[in-house]
Amino acid sequence: MYFYKLKFRSRIIVLLSCIFFVQCGSEDSIDSAKTKLLNKDGGQLNEDLQSLAAEFFNWRSATQPAAGDDIPRVERPDNWVPDYSQEALLEIKTKYKEFTVRLEEIPKENWHVSDSVDYLILRSAVERVNWEFTVLNAPSRNPDFYVQQTLGAVFELLLISTPMSEQRATNIIARLNSFLQTVEDAKTNLTLPVASFTDIALGNLENIRKKLEATNDALMPLFPERLHEELGHASESAIKALEDYAIWLKMKHPEMTNDFSVGKEAYEYFLDNIALIPYSPEELLKQGELEWNRSVLLEEFEQLRNSKLPEPTLFATVEEQLSQAKIEEENIRVFLEENDIMTVPESLSHYLSVKIPPHLAPLAYMGVMDDLTSESRLKETAVRYIPEPSPYLPYFSLSSAQDPRPLIIHEGVPGHYFQMALSWSNSDPIRRRFIDSGANEGIGFYVEEMMLQFGLFDDKPRSREIIYSFMRLRALRVEVDIRLAVGEFDIEEAGEYLEKKVPLDKETAINEAGFFAYNPGQAISYQIGKLQIMKFLSDAKIMKGDKFDLRKIHDYLMLNGNVPIALLRWEYLGLRDEIEQFFN
Repeated sequence: MYFYKLKFRSRIIVLLSCIFFVQCGSEDSIDSAKTKLLNKDGGQLNEDLQSLAAEFFNWRSATQPAAGDDIPRVERPDNWVPDYSQEALLEIKTKYKEFTVRLEEIPKENWHVSDSVDYLILRSAVERVNWEFTVLNAPSRNPDFYVQQTLGAVFELLLISTPMSEQRATNIIARLNSFLQTVEDAKTNLTLPVASFTDIALGNLENIRKKLEATNDALMPLFPERLHEELGHASESAIKALEDYAIWLKMKHPEMTNDFSVGKEAYEYFLDNIALIPYSPEELLKQGELEWNRSVLLEEFEQLRNSKLPEPTLFATVEEQLSQAKIEEENIRVFLEENDIMTVPESLSHYLSVKIPPHLAPLAYMGVMDDLTSESRLKETAVRYIPEPSPYLPYFSLSSAQDPRPLIIHEGVPGHYFQMALSWSNSDPIRRRFIDSGANEGIGFYVEEMMLQFGLFDDKPRSREIIYSFMRLRALRVEVDIRLAVGEFDIEEAGEYLEKKVPLDKETAINEAGFFAYNPGQAISYQIGKLQIMKFLSDAKIMKGDKFDLRKIHDYLMLNGNVPIALLRWEYLGLRDEIEQFFN
């Protein structure tokens, strides 16, 4: 298979390139790493890499598929619409090969370690194109891929929390009008559709007329009056296209395959070339199992410790929850500074909770419900959309209705929004625009337990139980991800496994299992990324001794938080043992 040949070839090329890499000794700290990135007299940014990266990421912003996850969302050009015609798909594969060759041809003499890190993450970004369009082959195998490129593409615009601009309104109309062509392309491209992925698509299309009509009605007051008629026509066209798609999928369903696994070889390709994780699937399974055992016991300790305390209560109203979330976000920022954990820039905007607006509510199931802003929107407030508190909410929303801090920490401060806002300010454009989820989700998970250990939840011990429940879920995701990828779980089995062993509500469990089934490698990022961070920091403590500065290394981690952890460990500490595994 092409991806296996590529893996071998890339390893040889990188190995030869490493002859020219300047090794970074243990004294290479954040200060010297920054010097290499910023000092134009010495270690200026590599112009060849930066030029190719700028071209690649601009191209990628127009061709990267829409997805429900919040980390990989990209800013699109105005008037952008998805194009997955056969001609466009062929062009994507052609451009992938072209970028691969051009990257390998860049001269590598006299490189700093920072140059090598940039090279590897750019190579990872290029290889992800091959992963999506050749290995996973989503356009041919996954009917829900086209639901994401229609509803999901509009969902990306609906999530933006700032007031509706005329340009954004025009962009929404353009994307709605593109549904018809995308559905026609789906019918042509789906030559190997997977039945279980079709079930996911049909679930997302259920009652689609009612949902899109409600969205249309809620958008009308927000749109310029002159665009009302266009919005109405575009919404109706979009509804008819998706209704037709659902009928077509149901007709084709009986002849579809049930085999969706990518297999071990492909999974190893992902680890080596895209995630840049220096472990085998077997090693990852063992790590997940050990962390699962740890989380189960820690949760039991916490529950026994709290057994005489009152049961946790929920907020009485969403307004009460919103108000408390705002206070807690401020308190967390102060807590980080007062405990010398990391630097919170005064310029950093806030991460606030807001009630789900009517135009977004009908499509809330289409992805993670937050707006983390973007590289061009750093002055804007990031938001998380939340429902009314209720004991019947799904897993994560229920935790937030009890105490908003666990999700603020993971999704906001000092987690995703905090880290990504700092990374979007990185002086190295490659590190601003590279996104993989491995490091990002690892950071989001790491800071949860870090804040627990610093005592943030001492005022509300029952909330510590939430953190331990999150730990059980993230540890179990490793096993679920790998067993789905290699064909040892189907989606129903994975959902039941999550439901019983976390435990999760059935809705969340099935949704997670389905998402992980057609996004192999994503679910390991939380637990494995956290473990890599802990190894990186513990190595730094041993090597630096009394000179170890937690705030300093956290600031480095957040500034470079889009970069796989093994590469940061190499750059910061000069340790090559994990990096060598990418070259053998």
